[in-house]
Amino acid sequence: MLNVGDIAPNFTLLDQTGSPHTLTDYRGRWVLIYFYPKDSTPGCTKEACMLRDAFPRFEGIHAEVFGISKDTVASHKSFAEKYNLPFPLLADEDKKVVEQYGVRRDKKMMGKTYKGIARTSFLIDPDGVIQKIYEKVKPEVHAEEVLADLKDLTA
Repeated sequence: MLNVGDIAPNFTLLDQTGSPHTLTDYRGRWVLIYFYPKDSTPGCTKEACMLRDAFPRFEGIHAEVFGISKDTVASHKSFAEKYNLPFPLLADEDKKVVEQYGVRRDKKMMGKTYKGIARTSFLIDPDGVIQKIYEKVKPEVHAEEVLADLKDLTA
């Protein structure tokens, strides 16, 4: 499990357009990586749309936003187009990055246990250091919570 103060593990993943993104390419900027379970599900849609609506404020402070799930590039493309998402959704189909970040966990549904992605976010500073870890994210307030923390951290 990662902790505040750790260097964020580097990765390269494809976005919804098939373009690669490497985390270390964003050094010098704040980065929010939000892990979510599945495209087009109610909670994931709510979280993505709240981040979409707040996105101009993230841009205003030169902060990048990346969503990561195990969905395919094609699924991300459909999801991003349907909801006009202005930030990259990264496809982690082999689940390497969710494992690196420790967000693939045991979950329960209808009495059965399975491995799934825990809705978790990481706020990474311009030096690549994790400054905040958000566990048990509430989709409807997450964007505002992160923006408030960014304001405090950059003041």
